[in-house]
Amino acid sequence: MTPHTDRYSNPDNWNDWVSSIIANLLIGISHGWWQSKHNRHHANPNKVRADPDIALAAIAFTPQRATRHRSRLIRWLVAHQGWYFFPILLLEGASLHIDGISRIISRDKIQRRWVEISLLTLHLGGLALLVFLVLPPEKAVAFLAVQLAVFGLYMGSSFAPNHVGMPLVSPKLKLDFLRRQVLMSRNISGGSPISVFMGGLNYQIEHHLFPSMARPHLRKAQPLVAAYCAAQGVPYTRTTLWQSYRIVISHFNSVGLRGKKPPSSAPWSPNAAPSNPPYSVGGLGDASGGQGPASPAVHRGYIVDGPEDRENR
Repeated sequence: MTPHTDRYSNPDNWNDWVSSIIANLLIGISHGWWQSKHNRHHANPNKVRADPDIALAAIAFTPQRATRHRSRLIRWLVAHQGWYFFPILLLEGASLHIDGISRIISRDKIQRRWVEISLLTLHLGGLALLVFLVLPPEKAVAFLAVQLAVFGLYMGSSFAPNHVGMPLVSPKLKLDFLRRQVLMSRNISGGSPISVFMGGLNYQIEHHLFPSMARPHLRKAQPLVAAYCAAQGVPYTRTTLWQSYRIVISHFNSVGLRGKKPPSSAPWSPNAAPSNPPYSVGGLGDASGGQGPASPAVHRGYIVDGPEDRENR
């Protein structure tokens, strides 16, 4: 049980309370903030203007965001953003804490606001107090900085392989639930060691299809889901952890280069068969599962409706 809870949890049930204690008290991030953000991601993975996970300030997920800067230096940095994506994750731990605190002290309506404030204060204040009690000030500061950096790097390294480099979804396109979750997600192979490292999120496709399923059961559901996707002609992407990191770097660098297609781009063909994962997007049908002229295509890294939508990309 982690702050990565399912999108259908009841705020009054015991699971939600335990998750809140784990997230706020043990990890130090706001459970309410995380759950709200994560639910929106689950509803629209990789969908432009709907998925908060692709609306980051420091990294450009779309060519439009990559080319919005006028400074040559900033444009050069964005064009090579894939190379500093993992180093910048060293700041992600601090960002998670700050985003959570910002939400619970905002004027937004928040359930159990004072419970979260109390637990977060106990975690952050208690950790700092304990460290400064047992270490000299300079070592205490260094310890807290390293702890935040490692926490951020670990979190980012666990989440980035799941969706980065998979096609982005046009805001205009409506996909059925199966395709909306499977086509934009990637599984990571490697067995039990990878499952332990990623907390079960290596079965990302199954997690998106069955968000309330307990993590140990995702592994059992994987072959059934893969077989069903094959029968339906829906590409099922699975790769190794190291290959996924290569894809992440390549994808961000490609997005940063103006006019260059992200590696997930490929023309849609109704007869195409899945090729080399994770770049395969062939075999897509329309939202109803057919393969008529209304079927979506991948254009410049987007799954789009048709020619008129491509022009807007």
